[in-house]
Amino acid sequence: MTTPLTRTFTLTVRYAETDAQGVVHHANYLTWFEEGRSEFLRQQGCFYSDMERDGFYVIVARAEVDYRAPSFYEDRITVATTLEKGRGRLLEFSYRATNQLGVLVAEGRTRHLVLDGQRRLVSLPDQYQQMINRDDA
Repeated sequence: MTTPLTRTFTLTVRYAETDAQGVVHHANYLTWFEEGRSEFLRQQGCFYSDMERDGFYVIVARAEVDYRAPSFYEDRITVATTLEKGRGRLLEFSYRATNQLGVLVAEGRTRHLVLDGQRRLVSLPDQYQQMINRDDA
């Protein structure tokens, strides 16, 4: 069994992402996870825009987040995105978001299905499966 692929990116919490108490609003973590997923694919040489141009759409079928500690304005958050499954019709990612002190602030998972241009469930073409699963990126 191979080690799952993990890619990271870092963001700075914007003021607009915080609530009246100065804490990052819970919905923003899903946005950060989405950016982590997009960045994972970019780092693998795979782009959502190319998939969509080829008639394949990756939709969210399930999302879950566990909040571990609060995040605040101007925190530096590193999102580590791991491809847990990248075969056939199903993609699964896990996420770990840590702040500049290394504190785990949130973790989660998303499950995605691949659809064709008629919105029917299909397998992700081999060319994209090879790109997202390569470990030499």
